[in-house]
Amino acid sequence: MNDLITLTIDGCSVAVAPGATLLQAAREAGIEIPVICYHEATTSNGLCRTCVVEVEGWRVLAAACVTQAAANMVVHTQSERVLRSRRTILEMLNSAVDLSEAPAIQQMMQDNGADPQRFPGASKRKFELLDDNPMYVRDYAKCVLCWRCVQVCAEDAQYTYALSFEGRGFQSMIATFFDLPLPATTCVFCGQCVGVCPTNALKPRREWLLEQGKTPEEIIALTPRQGRRKRN
Repeated sequence: MNDLITLTIDGCSVAVAPGATLLQAAREAGIEIPVICYHEATTSNGLCRTCVVEVEGWRVLAAACVTQAAANMVVHTQSERVLRSRRTILEMLNSAVDLSEAPAIQQMMQDNGADPQRFPGASKRKFELLDDNPMYVRDYAKCVLCWRCVQVCAEDAQYTYALSFEGRGFQSMIATFFDLPLPATTCVFCGQCVGVCPTNALKPRREWLLEQGKTPEEIIALTPRQGRRKRN
């Protein structure tokens, strides 16, 4: 017990082990902080900034998923400064990305009072849907660049390194090296990238084909033979 760090979050005293992040400390106290890029299976990078909190005495807001707790910290997760930042981030994200299949983020916007119409003249990111393999499709118009898929494809889980970043600024996207079709990469179609995607930017191909109105028979006909498992 003497090795624990004690801090205050939203008026609650909480003790955590050294090295614990503010996000972990908040959860220990039963306080939920919204997250998008954070996932238990991947390394935290503090990319989306929806988890920012206010630490008394700090000039800038801190990303709770990567900021380590320190003794006697006083942290606010619901201050007006935090809520204003969180709303703005969610509103800007909504203005640029198709979040129609991201119910958790939509709920996050509602919970934090974000206005989905705040930037009516903004242009959403547009990318051609990629259907280049028998297992899943990639719709990067729905991608929020959370980096989860890249991380599980790399040293966080699979060690295949099939996915990476490409482009700059508004045109940044997840891609394969040299834009190769997935079957021509090191991808082993484990499906872990699909499992951690928060927006359905990565979706099982059969599910997508069903949504397009295809019948099971048509889906079988549209599935490349190398993608099917032989039956004994």
